[in-house]
Amino acid sequence: MFTQLNHPHVRNVPATERSRHGELSRWFAEKVGHRYGNDPNAYDSSFIGDVEKVVGRLYGPGRYFELTLRGLDDLPPSPAMLVSNHSGGTTIPDVWGMGIAWHRKFGGSRRLYLLAHELLFAVPQAAQFFERVGALRANLDNAKRVLAAGHDVLVFPGGDLDTWRPYTKRYQVDFHGRCGFARLAKEVGVPVVPVAHAGAHEGLRVLTSGRFLARAVGLHKVARAEIWPIHLSLPWGIALGPLPHIPLPGHFRYLLGSALWPRNDEGAEELALRVQGAIQLQLQTLELEAGR
Repeated sequence: MFTQLNHPHVRNVPATERSRHGELSRWFAEKVGHRYGNDPNAYDSSFIGDVEKVVGRLYGPGRYFELTLRGLDDLPPSPAMLVSNHSGGTTIPDVWGMGIAWHRKFGGSRRLYLLAHELLFAVPQAAQFFERVGALRANLDNAKRVLAAGHDVLVFPGGDLDTWRPYTKRYQVDFHGRCGFARLAKEVGVPVVPVAHAGAHEGLRVLTSGRFLARAVGLHKVARAEIWPIHLSLPWGIALGPLPHIPLPGHFRYLLGSALWPRNDEGAEELALRVQGAIQLQLQTLELEAGR
């Protein structure tokens, strides 16, 4: 559910078609959960601490999810944009792991905001919860406000295509030409920190992203979704569609690379490819360490 920044920044999609993307999901989120997802001041560090005490029981040495994160000590000063590959389906265990590791390191001294799909805010009770833990709707205005206030943002450019990529491609990074995050980094002048993650994709077996199915039924137009996956997961067995699942136990590994500063001599697409390439190299390191 955590998604790319400003989805319309997709190559080779006409502006007239982009304007029609996500009509139903946008209407539903605006009518039902319109009050939430746009207020950075809703961030509640003490509430996040309470959530970490509960959800954090799943993450750590000898727990359901082993958790290893390297590179936080080398972060540039805030504000920074963290850009990561996305794994693990609709349950988003990779996002929870990153957030828990971040809070254990910084507590409330360094805020991290997550940019998310509008459907996350469609149910008011859930929307209020996610807004308090730092999730905001993925649009340029929200990202700019957070960065201007001196805080960090976490972006997943691959969105649903990435988190539902086939299991055989779990060590591959593909932003699918999306570069809205890079445009913003250049405009605001903030460093981009490449974040590689491995582990969450082991919690299920995605057989196919079902992109052809989603396109055939026009799902991208009504729900701003590019996928309709077929997967093996608990408790469903074999499942069709982006159903939430119970992840299998695993080792969640995160590797943060050196900050990449936007250059005057490169466009947004070049910067996006540079970031994607850095994440790919880091992911290959994680793959080699796993012995695969």
